[in-house]
Parts: sequence; structure tokens; C-alpha cells
Amino acid sequence: MNLGPPGTPAPGGSFGEGQFGNTPRQPQGGNNPQVGGGAMPTGPTGEDPIGISATAIAEAQCDQRFMKMTVGNIPNSASLAQQSGLPLGVILRPLAPDENGEDNIDVVNFGSCGIVRCKRCRTYVNPFVQWLDNGRRWRCNLCGASNDVPSSYFCHLDANGQRRDKDQRPELCTGSVELVAPAEYMVRPPQAPVYMFVIDVSASAVQSGMLQTVVEAIKDCLDTLPGSPRTQVGVLTYDSTIHFYNLKSTLNQPQMMVVSPLQELFLPIPDDLLVNLSESREVVETLLDSLPTMFENTPNVETCFGPALQAAFKVMAHIGGKMCIFQGSLPSLGEGRLKHRENPRLLGTEKEHTLFHAEEPFYKTKAVEFSKYHVCCELFLTAAQYTDVAALAQLSKHTGGQLYYYPAFNGQIHGGKLKGELTHALTRTTGFEAVMRVRCTRGMRISNFYGNFFIRGTDLLALPNCHADSTFGVELAYADTVVSASVISVQAALLYTTSSGERRIRVHTIAAPVTTVFGNLFLSADVDAVCNMQAKIALETSLKTGLDSARDLLYRRLVDVMRSYRSTMGQGGLGYGQQQQQQQQGGLGLPEQLQLLPLYTMALQKNKTFRGGTEISTDERGYMMQQLACMPVEDSRVFIYPRLFALHDMDPTCGTPCEDTEDESIVTAGTDKIKLPAVVNLSCERLVSEGCFLLEDSQVLYMWLGHQVSPAFLQSVFSIQSLEGIDCSQLVLLQNPDELSNRVNGIVNALREERAAHMQLCVVREGDPNEGRFFWHLVEDRASFTGGTYSYPEFLNHVTRQSQGMGR
Repeated sequence: MNLGPPGTPAPGGSFGEGQFGNTPRQPQGGNNPQVGGGAMPTGPTGEDPIGISATAIAEAQCDQRFMKMTVGNIPNSASLAQQSGLPLGVILRPLAPDENGEDNIDVVNFGSCGIVRCKRCRTYVNPFVQWLDNGRRWRCNLCGASNDVPSSYFCHLDANGQRRDKDQRPELCTGSVELVAPAEYMVRPPQAPVYMFVIDVSASAVQSGMLQTVVEAIKDCLDTLPGSPRTQVGVLTYDSTIHFYNLKSTLNQPQMMVVSPLQELFLPIPDDLLVNLSESREVVETLLDSLPTMFENTPNVETCFGPALQAAFKVMAHIGGKMCIFQGSLPSLGEGRLKHRENPRLLGTEKEHTLFHAEEPFYKTKAVEFSKYHVCCELFLTAAQYTDVAALAQLSKHTGGQLYYYPAFNGQIHGGKLKGELTHALTRTTGFEAVMRVRCTRGMRISNFYGNFFIRGTDLLALPNCHADSTFGVELAYADTVVSASVISVQAALLYTTSSGERRIRVHTIAAPVTTVFGNLFLSADVDAVCNMQAKIALETSLKTGLDSARDLLYRRLVDVMRSYRSTMGQGGLGYGQQQQQQQQGGLGLPEQLQLLPLYTMALQKNKTFRGGTEISTDERGYMMQQLACMPVEDSRVFIYPRLFALHDMDPTCGTPCEDTEDESIVTAGTDKIKLPAVVNLSCERLVSEGCFLLEDSQVLYMWLGHQVSPAFLQSVFSIQSLEGIDCSQLVLLQNPDELSNRVNGIVNALREERAAHMQLCVVREGDPNEGRFFWHLVEDRASFTGGTYSYPEFLNHVTRQSQGMGR
């Protein structure tokens, strides 16, 4: 769904590393002709060098939910690419579900002939290879090497030079396929899925309701944890000491063993700390039920977070798996203890970015060690005060996990969000003990990776877990000054173990024409993918030189794009029809595909990840940086430019189940299709005191209530008659038995279904002090913060003048 703004123009692994490919890194690059949705010119001859037409290339492309290119045509030289100002790259989400939340992809078993790969660069056979000698050999589309075809895989070619069995072999007719990995891809049998729960039971964790919420969520997920009946679980709790639990199936109740972190860490018993869930189910449930009671009156405020991590690692290191960690305060004891280093005087200054770098190396060091043993960390932080997100985030960043942050957690208010996100993290499609390589056609190379992983070797991404939401930015650069190929291919290969214990290789391949016509680069751009990649690049800049530099980078890149496109028009870089179309679009100076780029760039500068000022805490900013670095295009689209809906005067069909059509305002919610209200501009001019507006930014839902909103609306949605004397932060959306309540709930649930994050509903009333955070999202209005004050028309005037060489 793509609703734009309205009215706006491994070593130690379980696989054979050599078999997966440890040859020297090849020059790389790639693209997708269909990404931009605009003109899709081909190379100079209209065909690629391997004899496949542009139409055939488009039909065989990897699905865009897996790989999305920033541009659909690759310029033939590094100078043209740099001149354009557009980033070249791929947003990669290898295990992305389809629109129904399912993971349907063709599975191929090569059997006795073995997996067919290039002998030189280790590329997997794909739809874009060239068949030679009547099918007895094939030429790699990445490195150009000629390979013999195994006799058991041989098939004659048709008149077009394609194999006659092409349509019967998914690996030859589709860009996404899953290969069954043979025994040589393993150095040990595939391991069972392991879930190790490491839970803070100090006073702050208990009093906030975090402990109660966590154990309830874990218990509710026991039936749906992937991998049954092989799934293994373990539980470890900690405060100033570490508590192990014997969960042996023959016990009537779990046995607790306490170890001081000041002693040398050891496991009190060699076995039964990690158990088969199906065998020890009753003991595990008994423990979960008893934990809140065991610690309900604890006076202990200390937490030995670092030692607890090491203890949990000792329990699961022989297998690997997922370590779910719940921390309710700043770590205060033992190795890894942290000090309160937030300095409010640095907020909004050129030195603010130094606060986002971890001073304590302990957590990165541990994360790298965990990665070697295929242990992934999912980190849930619920502290009421500063918790040094920048330091703790290293655990999830380098182990392929995810960071979750609930500042000042309150079980009654935030319990639903924590439960929803923990449930999603535990039950989503997950690949265990994984590694991934991305290869590109000779002449180009990978210049940078963005996301949560650890790079082992030159370009091998170690991913203890790769889940359905795992997203990576892959930036492309030129290995040579000029690209000689007329088509560039990119292939990503993820080797992993399924939850059912099968070793698989998921291969995604796309191809894109190389163009000598500069204008084709702009006409094939995908503005959402461009902004996603630009945001990731700007994040790296912000961590190195500060937020001012990041905002300036975004501005300069936009000016470069506009200036380059204007130059292209002036030099005849577009066809006559394209020039006529551009002239009809007015003076913005951008093609249709990039008309929203100025708006999105301004919105990104005003986004709470990059905005200046002193209102955003170091922890919150650090968390948003982590989120954006791993964000897929579907989420970043609305994170950058949120969606605002008017609920008080929406069409009667909105919020109700309807037929599945091509209407982009219809989204899936469970088994139903729900129609959303029309999107309105992000400007306070659209707000009315009689209205109710719902805003979504992929992370949070805001409901803004005008002070004259209808009492009937309030009664239906919140069961109140008036907002007088009401603390709106405590309001909860109710499911009342009337039509309006059902429709509003239908819309909220549909929006939540679209996102991996469980979006907390924050209700704000017109004139309330906390209304300011809602207004941050109204990016088309003026916004005061370090870096400038401007509305969208004013910003557009600035960049237009700059791109025309008239000064900023």
C-alpha cells in the first residue's frame, strides 16, 4: 500500500563456510527496471548481454517485498551516478512475508546433481544466466565465467536460447527461490530453536508491572513458539544476584539456584537449565506463574545485567538461539555496569552526537562473541530513567536482533504494547544460525551495509537470527570508472536453519539495464526507496559528525538531484515527449517519480530522529536511530511522512470490511479488508475544533481531539460525554457495541496489522501541554528547531532557488 500525501506534487557455524562461498569478493552492483513505476528504458540494444529481453527480465525479477532498488536504471559511469545525487542501492528484506502475512516461496531440491553455482564467484543459477553450447554450459551473469552443466541437470534449448524446461524450474523463471541445502553446507546437524528468557526482577521491574506483563506474554506464546516439538526454553532472572531454574520434566515444581555475580560465574547444574518445552511444559508454566509472587515485595534495586548476560550465554552457547532480555533500569553491578552519562547541556549542540556512542565496550565485545555462537539478543528496555540505550543497543545490533524501548513503562498503559511486540518477536518467521552474502555484477561493488548484523570476513553478514522483519540497506558503488555490462544483476543468498530443522538457502536475484541516457536514472527512481536509503546514509553521518551535518547532507542531496535533472532537461537528456510532460508539471523541476522528494526530505529533517532542539532525550533519539537503521520501506514511508486521517467526517464505508480491490486505501486486518479514510495534509490548517484526527507514523498512533468534538463521538469511542476534567493520557479506546466504535476500532486494528511494532494509541486534546509532540508530525507547517524554521512552500522555494544557482 502506498498512500502519499494528498494534494502535494561463519566460523563456528553450522554450515560449510567454503561451500557457501569464501572466494575473494567480486565487483558488484545491480537494479530493478520496475522499481520507479515510471519510464523503464532498457540498455542501448533493448536486450541484456545474456540474450533476455527487457520484458523477460521484468517478469523474472525478485519480488519487491524482498529487494527494492532505489533506481531502476544504472548509469554507465561513476561520474553520472555521483552527479545525479541519487543513492544507488538495495533495500533487502530476505524473509519478508506476503500481504497475507505468509512466507510462500518455491522450494527447490537439486538432489543428486548438487546445487548449481558458478565455479568462480559462487553465484547461484538464476533466470538471468546465459545458456551456451545447446545447454551444456552456462555463463554467469555476475562474473561472466563459463560453467559446465551437470549431466543430470541438462536440458536442450529452444529457439530463443532458453531451456525448454525453464517454466518447470522455479530457479530459472523466478527471481526468488529457496534451495534445500545438502549435507556439505553443515558442520553440525541443524539445531532446535532455543528461547532463553533473561528477566530483571529488581524492584523497579516489579513495581512498573514489567515482570507481570512479560511472564503473561511468554505464557501466552508457549503454544505458538516455532519449532515444536523440538523447541527448547530456559529462564534466568536477576537483580543483585543471578537466579537459575532447574526445569527438569520430572520435577513437581522448578528449583531455584542463586549465584552471586561477584563470584566467578558458573552453572550450578550442568543440565536441565535449558529444556525441551513439550516435555517440561508444566514446570515452565509453574515457574512463570510464580515469578511475580516470588519477587513482589523485593527491596532490591540493583541489577547485575552484564553477569546475567554471561550466565545465560553459558546455558545456551552450545546450541545458539534467541536470548530475550528484559531490563528495567541502568545496569549497576558487575561487569558491564553503566554510569549516568546523559548531559542535557550537550543536547542541541554540535557535540550531541557523542552521546550516541557507547563508552563501555563490554556490550559490543559480548555481542561479537554471542554472534560467533549463533546467539541473537532481543532487547526490551523499560527503565523510568536514563538507561544508556546507545551502549545496550550494541547487543541487538551485532547479533541480528531488535531493540524495543518503553520509557517509564507502566503495565496498565504500556502492557498491551509490550505484549504485542514480544508475541510478534517470538512467533514471527525466523531463520536460525544464518549467514548472508550479497553479490553484484563485475564492474560494481558493495560499498556499505546498513542494519543489524556482524560482518565476518570481507562481506559475510553473520546473522544468528534473521527474521521476517530483518531489513538491510545495501549501498552500491563503482569498481570501475565505466561499467561495460549492459545489465547489472544483484543476488542475495541467505543460508539459514528453519524452525522445523531444515537447512535452506534463500536466493533473491534482480537485474537492471545500464543506461547511457542520464534522464532514465531519474525516471526509474523509487522515491520511497530513495528516502529510505538516504535516511540510512544520513544516520551514519549524524553519528560521525552530528545532526546538523546529517540535515545538511539531506538538503544538499536534494539540491543535487534537482540541479542535475534541470541540467538533463536543458541538455536534451530526455525525449521530446518527456520534456513536454515535465513542462506541464510546472516549475518544480523533477519528474513525476520524484515529485514528493522535496516534501519527504524536509519531513525527514524534521523527523524526531534528526530534528534539533533539546526536547528529545538521548535514549529516545538513540532508539529511533536504531529503528530507522533497520526499517523496511513499507514502514519508513509513513515514518518519514506520517498519515493523518479525519475520523469525524469519514465516509460511511471507512472502517468496515469490504471487498479486496485495487483501492490503495484498503488494508488487511486479520481475514478482512478494511477501507481507511482519506489521507489529509500534515498541516494544522486541516485541524478543526469539532474534529477527531488519527495520525500514524509506523511507531505510534496519535488521536487528536478538538475541544468541541461531538459528545456522541466521545460516548461511542471512549464512553465519556465530555473532555472536561479528563486526563487524556489515560483514555483507552473501547470496543462498544455500536457502529462508530466498531469502525474506529477497525481502522486502528487495520493500521496496527500493517506494522511490526505495536503502535501505542496516544490521545491528545486540543490545547494540552503534550500536544506539541503531535504537532511535530505536521511537517508542512513551520517548525522551530535547530537547523531552521520553514513551512513546505518556504522550503520548496529555498531548494528551487539553490538548484537554479540563485543562492540558498
